[in-house]
Formats: sequence, structure tokens, C-alpha cells
Amino acid sequence: MPKKVDRHERRTLIADALMRVAARQGMEAVSLRHVATEAGVSPGLVQHYFRTKDEMMAFAMAVVRERNQARITEAIRQLGERPAPRPLLRAMIAAVLPLTEESRADGQVALAFLAYTAVRPDAAAGIGEGTRQMLTFMAHLLPGPDREERAAGLLALMEGLGIYLLGGHYTAEQALAALDAQLDLVLAAPDVAELR
Repeated sequence: MPKKVDRHERRTLIADALMRVAARQGMEAVSLRHVATEAGVSPGLVQHYFRTKDEMMAFAMAVVRERNQARITEAIRQLGERPAPRPLLRAMIAAVLPLTEESRADGQVALAFLAYTAVRPDAAAGIGEGTRQMLTFMAHLLPGPDREERAAGLLALMEGLGIYLLGGHYTAEQALAALDAQLDLVLAAPDVAELR
């Protein structure tokens, strides 16, 4: 009886190979052939699971999102039941920042994928919904008016800090200090009169 192959496991193996190629050589080096070589499988097997480079890239990005979600879930779990908004927001954002070797590799792929989708918007399916969910959740934790705009600012800060960390422009300490300063600002309930 032939051995049953776990389709998701095989696709994840290929996605991991794509991420290693992209992290070492950039997204332009990602091809079915290069990924097959990195994964130690035939190009035909890669094509069996992914018909196009866009499909392969989208799946790799989904794997990155799953890993980020797992990191966020674990960071929140460590806060205990009913954490206050500030530690909750800090834990969520810090969990996504490329502060460890694993999250750095995922961050490199995410950044390369975002650059790729800037010129191939059709490859970006699925990214928008995750962003909207995160913005809605963050906004719910913020006090006062203009919650959505301040949540968008936090999300932009997270992305910017990620880029600066990946580029070696900020240390982990600098990034976390910037995050803490921004959390202090957005969590201070603004006086409505001051906003006008």
C-alpha cells in the first residue's frame, strides 16, 4: 500500500524552501527550479503542488501569517486572563517584529512578498482581510475618538519598525523603545476639545 502524503505538510516544506531562497537571494531569485533544488525535490513535484510562482508565493505568505498568529497567540497567553490594553497591544506587535532568528526570516519573506505584490496586485489576495481584522482588534483596545486612525498608525509603526530591524537600522532595544513611546501616545485618551 503506498504511503499517504500529507498535502499541507508537503506544501509547507516547499514554502519553507521558498523562504530560504528569498531570504538568501531575494524574491527575484525565487523560481520553481530554485525552490525545488532547495527543498530537495523535483521541479515536477513543486509544479504538482503549485501551478504558478504566484500560487507558491501566496502560500508561503500564508505560512508566515500562520506563524505570526501562533507567536501572537502565545505572547497573549503568557499575559494571563484579561490583560490590560497596553500589554496586550505591546505583546501583539512585539510578537510580529523580527526580533528573533525565526521571526526575522519570516519578516524577510513578508517584506519581499509585499514588494512583489506592489507590482503584482493580483498576487495579494488575502492580505487585506488580515490587515482589516488586526486594525479592528487594535482599534477596539484604544480609548477615545479616532480609534481607527490611531490603530492604523500603530500598524504602520509595526511595519516601519520591522523594516528598520530587517535593514539593521534599529536594534531590538531601539525598536521596543519606539513602540513603548508610541503606545504611551495612542493609549492616552485624547480630550475631544484638543482634537478640534
